[in-house]
Amino acid sequence: MSDTPREIDNLIDLMAKLPGLGPRSARRAVLHLIRKRALLLTPLADAMHEVAASARECITCGNIGTTAVCDICASEKRANGELCVVEDVADLWAMERAQVFKGKYHVLGGTLSALDGMGPEELRIPKLIARVADENVSEVILALNATVEGQTTAHYIAEELEGRCSVTTLAQGVPIGGELDYLDDGTITAALRARKSV
Repeated sequence: MSDTPREIDNLIDLMAKLPGLGPRSARRAVLHLIRKRALLLTPLADAMHEVAASARECITCGNIGTTAVCDICASEKRANGELCVVEDVADLWAMERAQVFKGKYHVLGGTLSALDGMGPEELRIPKLIARVADENVSEVILALNATVEGQTTAHYIAEELEGRCSVTTLAQGVPIGGELDYLDDGTITAALRARKSV
């Protein structure tokens, strides 16, 4: 039986569920937060409460923001006919960090995987195909991770969009098995500029 108060144990258990944190690192993080209560814990709790109340998924692209349509989708400056398809929001944010892509995005929410029960419907692929027609998209850039699942998904999307628009994929700089969220801005910039037809 733990000597730690139930409320603190509960916080440690919740923190341990975050990516990259296990029970030990969660315990250390919670102790640090408690020690720095005024500087970190209280503002963090307030920020988390605010985000829990206001965060939502963009109804157009799947990005996370605080409005029904995110700033990227709402921007007329970004309506240039280019649509960049990514697996998840972290990949979209990685592309935005690089500050080289000036079009709009489409977040799939994962990759095709029969084992995980992820088919085209679960991945918002039908919504992507509809957007290509509705938004007069001239080029779809497949910025999917260089994994087997990512490449399978890219080929499926390329087949579905054949004849509707140009379909390209990121080229040099993205290693096989690499994930966009872990790449530096220069690598993402080089890969986007050297994209090629699928």
